[in-house]
Amino acid sequence: MKFGGTSVRTKEARALAALKVVSAKEQGFSPVVVVSAIGRRGEPYATDTLINLVREVDPTIAPDDRELDLIMSCGEVLSSVIFAQTLRALGHPSMSLRGGQAGIRTDGIYGSARILGVNPIGVIEVLKRGSIPVVCGFQGVWVQGGLPGAELTTLGRGGSDTTASALGAALRANAVEIFTDVDGVKTADPDFVPGAPTLRRVAYDEVAEIAHLGAKVLHPRAAEIAMRFQIPLWVKSTFTDDPGTEIVSKEGLPPRRMTGVSHTGKLVYIQVDLDDVVPHHRKAFEARVYEALAQFGINLFMINMSPDSIGFAVSREQFPEVQDMFDALVLPVDESGKTIYLIQSGEEASRAFSTQLKLLSALGNTQVIKLRITEGCTMVSVVGQSTMQQPGLFYKVLSALTEAQIAVLQTSDSDYSLSCLIPESELRRAVSLLHSLFSLDQAS
Repeated sequence: MKFGGTSVRTKEARALAALKVVSAKEQGFSPVVVVSAIGRRGEPYATDTLINLVREVDPTIAPDDRELDLIMSCGEVLSSVIFAQTLRALGHPSMSLRGGQAGIRTDGIYGSARILGVNPIGVIEVLKRGSIPVVCGFQGVWVQGGLPGAELTTLGRGGSDTTASALGAALRANAVEIFTDVDGVKTADPDFVPGAPTLRRVAYDEVAEIAHLGAKVLHPRAAEIAMRFQIPLWVKSTFTDDPGTEIVSKEGLPPRRMTGVSHTGKLVYIQVDLDDVVPHHRKAFEARVYEALAQFGINLFMINMSPDSIGFAVSREQFPEVQDMFDALVLPVDESGKTIYLIQSGEEASRAFSTQLKLLSALGNTQVIKLRITEGCTMVSVVGQSTMQQPGLFYKVLSALTEAQIAVLQTSDSDYSLSCLIPESELRRAVSLLHSLFSLDQAS
């Protein structure tokens, strides 16, 4: 049973969450609890607040990733101890456990570690004593070769969902229940579509797609782990008795249906025209561009490749890093060194670009490649099981958006979704329009 930040935010919320755990125990289950940090951005014990404590020391010096993981983990430690005490106050013995004590082992990527294995001996021992384990979400440990002890790592945003799903798999749980502040997986963001219905059953693949495309109701890794081990997964509300959404194999669902409309946050679309790249250099040039993005850990959306250009969107948050990385970037693509490509990442040449161009002019032919940047974008997506193969779907979506005078800047699709890059100012209208277009107000 995993409880998110809003479910442990206040004393009253924690009491409601604790009663859900007590109810499960009284029904004969052996509940294992996973908790997130208390509250959200700006509140005293939230993860973002803890990060800011470090960054405010000197904004010009980036904190070490290892140190950030240590301070970020404190939010879940506080939360687990307080929740365990809440259960004890209700007459149920309980014990808090850090991720490492719960047996979660990860790789050594600070800030975004992946779980390599779970050996839940500590959790099982607590259960044998008749106590309720309360595990810190979002964290595990990495054991370095030759060094004593273990290094604490965090699993990335939404990592508490992943903790719950991984523990559920390791313990062969009857179910994994994710408790949040909504009744379950909805057909759209209720802030955009008031009254959007709650879906009663959704496929693992669908909910993972919805999460990848921006919905924050569940982390995609949690759905992927549950699907791999075929564990029933539920999304429920801490604050109501609504049965929530059950996430199951697609075989148990009717085929060819639309599930919902999802959307991302702020995006910037970047296009690289290849007209000025020598044709036999293009493959190597593209590879260097994507290699640079991978090296800096940049997440890409709406990837588009054609003989004449490549394009992709990045989050507004990551865009300054991408722009800085590309500005005055030198891309030699052949061993002869006769042609060197130099990237200009803005309309006006920066000082670094001008200096680099002057220095390279003595080496041979320097070809300038300008990035075309479109800011103020976002992505809206329709998601459905086996729906993307239906003839006319692309035309139906594009026609509806065009008729509503909503510009479509780029599209992409997968087996489960069709996504459109649109101006951010049109997002609310687009979500509402597509929700109505597919009659999702009648979904269940």
